[in-house]
Amino acid sequence: MTARVRRLCALGLSVVVWGGALAEPGVTDERILFGQSAAFSGPAQELGTDMRLGIEAAFGEANARGGVHGRRLELSSLDDAYEPEGAIANTRRLIEEGVFALIGAVGTPTSVVAVPIAAEAGVPYVAPFTGAAFLRDPSWGNVINLRASYGQETEAMVARLIADRGIGRIAVMYQDDSFGRAGYAGVIEALETRGMEPVATGVYPRNTTAVKTGLLDLRAGDPEAVIVVGAYEPVAALIAWARHTGFDPVFVTISFVGSNALARELGEYGPGVYVTQVVPFPTGPRPPVVQSYARALKAVAPDTAPGFVSLEGYLAGRLALVALEGCGREVDRACFLGVLRDAARVDLDGFELRYSETDNGGSSAVYLTMIGSDGRYRAVASLAERIRWRRPEGRAVRTDVGR
Repeated sequence: MTARVRRLCALGLSVVVWGGALAEPGVTDERILFGQSAAFSGPAQELGTDMRLGIEAAFGEANARGGVHGRRLELSSLDDAYEPEGAIANTRRLIEEGVFALIGAVGTPTSVVAVPIAAEAGVPYVAPFTGAAFLRDPSWGNVINLRASYGQETEAMVARLIADRGIGRIAVMYQDDSFGRAGYAGVIEALETRGMEPVATGVYPRNTTAVKTGLLDLRAGDPEAVIVVGAYEPVAALIAWARHTGFDPVFVTISFVGSNALARELGEYGPGVYVTQVVPFPTGPRPPVVQSYARALKAVAPDTAPGFVSLEGYLAGRLALVALEGCGREVDRACFLGVLRDAARVDLDGFELRYSETDNGGSSAVYLTMIGSDGRYRAVASLAERIRWRRPEGRAVRTDVGR
């Protein structure tokens, strides 16, 4: 057994050997093929679309320079509609079609079912758009995360609500699935650490905007703040209905929501809503990688506005490039994973990631943003920076948000 094959086996990756030579799926003399299963339809479709766009921007930037060690990078994307059944079918199909690695998956419920399939086939699972704790388990030798975890986001939310606003009555609204429960668990842990518990809890079903029952449950607890764990359409529906009915606590929601889409869906209901982010502000001057992203995005989609999700996709693509560059021309899955695990620190032009043999987490950075009175996001240093939402004078406000 060669050293190369032994390294694959040590990482728990399957090996196919033909005539003494290792055959690596997805790699030819001209290209390296990545696969993506994500939501391109349904209430979370903009998340998949923007992740794909960011990855394609990073790959396009590399291809314009001649690729990686002479190979072009390609991405094959399939729609799972943010449903586990679709993710299972897509993951199997992409593996059967011979992708080198999976990248930019969207969601916890889809990753829960896709990761074991990828692991069994020895396929790297790179930069999923989810902060679920189970993906941080180092026993998944094929998983490489990019973003901060939901636990880190919710800890920041609770800490800032208490320190910046003196808020003690906190409620939670979450999507009733593995994603929502992961975020909810993070909130509960952050509260329990401080000897607190939520004053109310609401839930809603995935891929719906059926939030009114949950809204009634929240109102019963008379919270000063509500932490919302969900995708943009139901989150927008919740906040719009709450404000329309005169219920207006501080609303803070998690990065997975899809920030650009949320602001657009909320419209006049948006000012003063806070969103935690796990990547830098996409139109800011720093770190330098943001400027690279802006140029790459303009090259592939000149009419598309920069956003947090497509920036995360771009960073995912750049992370894959680091691993491929490190492997040289003789790239294989074991080397791809090993380059990142052995690097300890990966610097993507100022956005730092950290890895080890026992830590596949990547970044721990959490940033605060708020929707301004003009409907646009702005970076804020604390939750003490606020805008009080007011019903527009002289006209009725929309009640069809999220429908």
